[in-house]
This record gives sequence, C-alpha cells and structure tokens, in this order.
Amino acid sequence: MTDQAPAPSSASVDTDTAVGADIDTVQDALGTPDAVQPYSDLGLTDDEYASIREILGRRPTNAELAMYSVMWSEHCSYKSSKVHLGVFGETTTDAMREHLLVGIGENAGVVDIGDGWAVTFKVESHNHPSYVEPYQGAATGVGGIVRDIIAMGARPVAVMDQLRFGAVDHPDTARVVHGVVAGVGGYGNSLGLPNIGGETVFDAAYQTNPLVNALAVGVMRHEDIHLASATGPGNKVVLFGARTGGDGIGGASILASETFEEGGPAKRPSVQVGDPFMEKVLIECCLELFAAGAVEGIQDLGAAGISCATSELASNGGSGMHVDLETVLLRDPSLTAGEILMSESQERMMAVVTPAKLDEFLAITARWDVETAVIGEVTGDARLTIDHFGRRIVDVDPVTVAHGGPTYHRPYARPDWQDALQADRAEALPRPAGGEEIAAQLRELIASPNLASTHWITDQYDRYVGGNTALAMPDDAGVLRIDEATGRGVALATDANGRFAKLDPRTGARLALAEAYRNVATTGAVPLAVTDCLNFGSPEDPGPMWQLVESIQGLAEGCRELGVPVTGGNVSLYNSTGEPGRIDSAIHPTPVVGVLGVLDDVARRTPSGWSDEGLAIFCLGTTREELSGSAWADVIHDHLGGMPPVDDLPAERTLGQILVAASRDGMADAAHDLSEGGLAQALVESCTRFGTGARVVLDDLCARDGVDLATALFSESSARAIVAVPRSEEVRFTDMCTARAFPMVRIGVTTGDALEIQGVGTFPVAELRDLREATLPARFA
Repeated sequence: MTDQAPAPSSASVDTDTAVGADIDTVQDALGTPDAVQPYSDLGLTDDEYASIREILGRRPTNAELAMYSVMWSEHCSYKSSKVHLGVFGETTTDAMREHLLVGIGENAGVVDIGDGWAVTFKVESHNHPSYVEPYQGAATGVGGIVRDIIAMGARPVAVMDQLRFGAVDHPDTARVVHGVVAGVGGYGNSLGLPNIGGETVFDAAYQTNPLVNALAVGVMRHEDIHLASATGPGNKVVLFGARTGGDGIGGASILASETFEEGGPAKRPSVQVGDPFMEKVLIECCLELFAAGAVEGIQDLGAAGISCATSELASNGGSGMHVDLETVLLRDPSLTAGEILMSESQERMMAVVTPAKLDEFLAITARWDVETAVIGEVTGDARLTIDHFGRRIVDVDPVTVAHGGPTYHRPYARPDWQDALQADRAEALPRPAGGEEIAAQLRELIASPNLASTHWITDQYDRYVGGNTALAMPDDAGVLRIDEATGRGVALATDANGRFAKLDPRTGARLALAEAYRNVATTGAVPLAVTDCLNFGSPEDPGPMWQLVESIQGLAEGCRELGVPVTGGNVSLYNSTGEPGRIDSAIHPTPVVGVLGVLDDVARRTPSGWSDEGLAIFCLGTTREELSGSAWADVIHDHLGGMPPVDDLPAERTLGQILVAASRDGMADAAHDLSEGGLAQALVESCTRFGTGARVVLDDLCARDGVDLATALFSESSARAIVAVPRSEEVRFTDMCTARAFPMVRIGVTTGDALEIQGVGTFPVAELRDLREATLPARFA
C-alpha cells in the first residue's frame, strides 16, 4: 500500500485541488544568490557543476540543479559507459536489422515477429534499492520495466527476474531474499502477468550488492508503436496516474549510482513505493488511450521522474515545453519544487495530447478513475521552461538536460591480479577416483544452492495467468503464445555467469549470450534479438571499468557472429563496497543477456525434460576438459581460477539450427542445453522434469572427445545440448547432424524411474528430486 491520497470519483484537471507547496517554497527553488549550492550532495562533481553554469551562462536555480543532478547521474546519462556502448550500433549489420522495428535509444526495443505482430522487451536493474528495502526495491523494479513496455504502446504480457544474492548461509541473505522474492511476486502477480523464467544465484561476491534485474515483454500490432517524443506546438502535456509524493527522491542521482556506506543517510534516500493495482488500471487506461488515437507521444515516469519525462520528450521531439509545476497533483503538499521534479513516485505517465483530443483523453482517464492534470504544453522555442506559482524556476535547453550530460573516458586497465587468477586452473584440481566418488560429488552438486531447484522461489510467482504460457521455469526458456489464431509465439531466456566473466570478461559476456541463445533454440524458437543488463563495479576503479569495456566488446562481437542485434538494455555500475583495486572490491562482472526468439506455432515447442520411455538420448557438441569456473570447481573445491570454456559461436549457431529444425520437424521430444553443472546436471533436470529416468553410457563420448568420465559429466563446455529423439526419428535426426558436420553421439535411452549412469551408479528419480528440492526451503522457508 502507498500513502497516496484518496482519488476523486473522476479524473480531474482542477488546479484548485492540485496545489503544491506554498509560495514560500518558490524561493527555495530559485535559491539564495549568495548561498553555496549543495551540488555535491546531489551527486554532481565540481566540474559537472561548473559545466552546468557554463551551459546556462549563470548560476542554476535550485530546481534546475535538481533536474541536472538526476539527469546527469550515471543511472540516467550513462556518462561512464556511453562511449563504449556505441559499439552495439557499429556492429549491427543491415541483415541483423531485418526484424528490428525500434532499436537502442527508446524505452524498449521492438521486434517484428511476423503476421503484423510486434514484440517489445527489455531488462533493467533495481539493485541498490533492493538492498536498502528489498520488497519495495524489487517490486518497483518490476513496475518500472513494465511501464517502459506500456510506453511503447504495447500490452505487457509477461515478466522475468534475474536475481543474485550473497552467500546462502550469510545472516543477512535471508532478509534480502525474502523481501526481493516477495516484491517480484507480489507486484507481478497483482498485475496479472506470468513470470516465465529467470535466474537465481548465491555468491559471496554479491553480499552487500545484490542484483535484482527485471525483464518485461509486451505485444502490439505494428501500427500501435508509440515513441517518447513531444512535437506540435500547442499540444498539451498531461500527467496521469498516481499522485507525486516524497518517495524515491534522489534515487537516480545517488542510490542507483554511488557506493553507499553504513550510516550515510545522504546515500540512502527513500526507496520508491509501488502500488501494482494502480499500475494495472494504468495499463488498461493507456491501452484504451492508444486505441482511441488520443496520444501523440508518451513517456513513463521512472528514474528522475518529471525531470526525465519533460526533458526527454522535449529533446526527442526537437521542440520546447512549458510546464506549470503547481498543477502537478501531490500526495504531500510540503514538497519543494526541486523535490517534485526529482520524485520517483511510481505508476505515473506523461502524454502529449492534441487540443482536439484532450476532452476524449480526459473522458477515458475519468472512466478508469485515473487522476489527470494538464501541466503544460509543447512550444516551438526549443526551451524547457517550468514555472511554480508564476515564478520561472527552470529555463533550459532540454537537450542539455536529457542528452547533453558529461561523457567520461574513464581510465581502465587489466587488474594486476588477473594473470594469477587465470593461471590457477581448475583442471589441475583432484578428480574423483572412481564411480563411487563421482556419485557422491554428483549428489553434492545437484543439491548445491545454485544447481538446486528454485521451486521455492518460482512457486511464489504465477507462471500461467493469462492462459498463454506454453513453457516456463524450470524449462530452459519461457514460451508465450502471442496469436491464438495461428499459435505464433515467442521464447525468452536470460543468462549470465559471473564466475566466467570474472575469469575473462570478454569471453564471459560471449558465453552468457551463447547460453541464452542456446536456451531459446532448445525450445524450437529462432533467436531474433537481444537485450542486456550490464552489472559491474565502480567505473572509477580501472579494474571494474576494464571488465565493463571487455564485456561490451565481447557481447557486441558475439551478437554480430550470431546475427542477433542488441535492441536496448541497462547499465548498473557502482556495485562495489571494497577497497578499489582489490580482487574482491566489486561484484563478479555480471552481463545479463536476454534473447528473444520466435516460433511459428507454440504447439511445437520442445520442453527440457522427457516424459516417455524408449527415447534415444543424443549429446550434441564437443566435450572438452573445461572445468575452470565450473560448478564442480566451486562446490567441490571452493575454487575460482583458470580460463572459462571456449566460446565457439559458429558452433552455437549450427547447434541452434539443428535444435530449431528438430523441433519444427517433430524429431525432438525434449531438449536441454548443457551449461552450469554440465552433462550431469542436464540429465538430472531432464529426468526430474516429468519423473522419467534414463540409462546412460558415456564410453563413446569419452573415447571420441578424449576425456575421462568425471570430465564428461562435469565439464561446462559450450555449444552442447542433449536431445531426446523417438526411435522412429533417429535416422533422420542423425542424418541432419551429419549433413551439418556437427558432432553428436548417442549416449542412452529414457526408461524407468531412475537415472542409471554406467560406471557411476543408479539414482532413483525420487531421490534426485528430493535432493534438488530440499535446499532452498531448508534455508528460507
């Protein structure tokens, strides 16, 4: 619940009921000329403050200072990363743009999936707020990414969450886990959006910097796309949704951008407070407004609030805008003008409406009981001006606020400890001596927190609300039906492996892309596009900055090799608490990559587990002695070192083609990628998915690839998958692999109620399920 004032029975533009702070606060906004402005408290450096004064040719008002501070924050301006992010556009070819309708720079990317349908999707972070106040931090992270989808003109249809917590046994981890999971589930469930997948990782590297990334996906027809742009002098600027309150003030400028220390109140502004039921009404209201053609441009209010919405709309439209700030509807009448501009109160949207459509717009918002205020209009003077009770408190070029922030070429360098880390190879660690020891390690691995079932978390989310979920956790990717008539749908998967990225950031980013690409392909979907959330340490520390640059370069190169464009995303920096330069000063570099693919008919989707006996199990790809950074090295030896697996993207692309063709042509009953935990984990998950066992013999695989049995089971080599094939399709399937010269070997058959691995042991499916499902409830239930 929020502290929102009770809404009137109909939408209102009566400024008598929209009065903000009294006239005394206008002087607060203007500032006392001789007083030193507290720019450093707002996250601005000396040079940035001087730049603002140079741009304006004068001292900024306090309101202007507040606006620049939030819009020039790391979170909003990408001042440390934008010089490197340009590589995504530079490496995108015309062929990659074939299905791209809206790319980087808008609220979310939009992809053509055929038959006039378009899908918009994006992943963003809400990391620091989720440590300070886990429930609201996570809940408003979901709400914010959903509003990005609304702002594109789409109906949101699903969400996903990518979570990283501290050590599972740390006393503070339970606080964060309970709050974040409840926040993600509470908000998404209340919106009626299925949560179709994600990730959960526990690692001490994230102890005081948990990562809460949220993805949302929406659906629209091509003609329904809307952009965040204000054009047409005389058009009205309308703010609608929840009232503006004091929650989240300063979030973008400080909390989402800086490292905070214990006891530092200036670094701990209030976290936004979400109301999912208000957002659900706002979704339906916006969709009716779009259908009525009542909106010329639209922007959601998230980070930086009104400062962001007004400046970005005006800047994107190449126009100007005037706003009367006292007309903004408030929950707290004591807010100053600067606080109104900076507030990140949730469930708010800003629209540009022609005078001819204004009455219809207001009638629709009134019908949905959504409070509305006309707060200004578009002008033709290329200035953003804001008055407060008749006094001019903002007069700026909107481009300088929204897109003219500082650009930093931060120094970056390979850390001094990187060579020693890479030299400490896990391949030199002791291997299990025989089958009995392999069996013991397999049991320990599958019960470890990062390989155990996440059902305790995902069971708190509604995965099937709406009736269009075709696959969801624990399958490799979520699959949604988009068109009921044809069955056309999409698949989505997100992946990242911070351990791999710590060992080699460039390779780690490419492997994250490869795994998400592979997971989408295992369902039978053709991968089309990428969104990313780049979570790293302080950009002022050359080591984490090097990790960021390397990851961006690796991801851009990988997308070009796989032929999938980056449509947009998010960068989250300052995920650090330790002394700069140390190996443990920041989180593991964590580039989360989301891949979207399309299926002609979701009825043909391939699940990750088998339910029938008598299917032939094939292992596709080459298994190498690649144990560094693996779950085996982590769980069995508490070790991190060496080089991550080879990132063979040409092989990934061929494997994807095989998996898609096998699904489309009815040759595969199940398919599962091989990633964390290797072949052993994939076999366990495939058996426990529907309760059908398997008999596996790895002699041929070991002989062909020159690996021992333990390596065959625990290696995390990329570009691999297992596929369960009906015996009637074996010849056709093997011929397809042979025609593409892709390595494959038959390793077993599905049968019975146990997983039997020759030379290792027999594991009843019930035992495997109990081992996997007991871990997280034992810690958190």
